[in-house]
Amino acid sequence: MVEIRTRPDGTRYPLTPPKGGGGKAVAAIAIAVVLGGGGLSLGGAGAAGGEAVVDVLSDNLVDDVVDSLPGRNLEARKAEGKKSAKRGKTDEAFNRFKLKKLKQAAKQEVECLADSTSRVRDYLAEHRCTSLHRELYAVGDGRGNAAVISVVRVGFASKDDAEGCEKVEKIGGSGDIVPLGAAVLGLAHVKFTGYHYESRIEGKTMVVAETETVAGKVDSSTLDALADVAVWLPRL
Repeated sequence: MVEIRTRPDGTRYPLTPPKGGGGKAVAAIAIAVVLGGGGLSLGGAGAAGGEAVVDVLSDNLVDDVVDSLPGRNLEARKAEGKKSAKRGKTDEAFNRFKLKKLKQAAKQEVECLADSTSRVRDYLAEHRCTSLHRELYAVGDGRGNAAVISVVRVGFASKDDAEGCEKVEKIGGSGDIVPLGAAVLGLAHVKFTGYHYESRIEGKTMVVAETETVAGKVDSSTLDALADVAVWLPRL
């Protein structure tokens, strides 16, 4: 029987379906006090943000984000965001969602095994990676609503190895390449759930993106769309 779990907002989910769009979720850790009003809804539920997040993301309260696609729906924003990301224009890609980049961090490593779990770790023990590059972005709408985006790039000796890892990674409950901890952005209480997830293969590299709300309200559809775009962002 499939195990059913309950998120903090009361919704329920199966433990083992594919990631993304109802995938491998464990409860996200939210902070206590809701920021601002309205929330970012382009498509929901949101996480809460407290005083610590206000301090870390203080630039997200100046209401200075100009909408580059006024009146456009989420699908149009996602399509334009992908175009911007593929052109190497990270800030423009975020702006397609009425968001701005608040913080970013990156870490390059040559060993993946220590930063992997469960069946993904087992796969990597037999098909060793050649590189691991993890990136993290905090983005916000200038009104207190913010999300954090993880992008993980895992290099392999062959495209077949990369595709094999992606197949394992996509299975719910199969483990993960652990995202760079949000603590590097001063957001130590944020955990990635795998619920808003996308992946793709680029040559011999597997690219995985995950997103979470970090403050205020960013709806689920927008988080999914951000993950879809983030796998095309240029490397930091």
